[in-house]
Amino acid sequence: MKIQQSVYFLSGFFLLCSFNLMAGSDAFKPGPVLTQYGKIAKVESRLMIPKDMQMKVVFDMSTAAEPGKVNRSLDTLARFINMHVSEGVPLKNIELMMVVHGSAVADFTDNKFYQSHQSKPNGNTELISKLAKLGVHFYVCGQSAAYYDVSSAQLLPGVDMALSAMTAHAIAAQQGYSLNPF
Repeated sequence: MKIQQSVYFLSGFFLLCSFNLMAGSDAFKPGPVLTQYGKIAKVESRLMIPKDMQMKVVFDMSTAAEPGKVNRSLDTLARFINMHVSEGVPLKNIELMMVVHGSAVADFTDNKFYQSHQSKPNGNTELISKLAKLGVHFYVCGQSAAYYDVSSAQLLPGVDMALSAMTAHAIAAQQGYSLNPF
């Protein structure tokens, strides 16, 4: 009898686990603005977004993507936009900034520089271009760029150089951006 109960329990447990695994990734669908990036899930929330919400958020990025792949932090920006527009926040009310430092600097370079170091095309170029066209501000840390021997001329269109990541964050805070902790 105990063996049969254990078998039922384990069968139910594994069925529940497999359902949760299947539901997890299947819950994410393309968003309304950047349909190829930043998939989102529908969520029931008690934290209501005010109708006139102005979102001014700065993100920090310090780790490069695997060569040739889209950086997960860039995909997070796309998800942020898709999530909030799908919940009724007008795109004009979303102002985002990304401060880039460390090894992530490479993800913001043109293909000539990128391929000379990674042997693959830069997988971030398209998404950076789309985000820049939506008004996202990108600032590369000049100190990290100097360390990796990256000049302003080697940065992708829509990407600017800052004196440092610390400087860019200080200016963002002064301009009213909140820091996204992820």
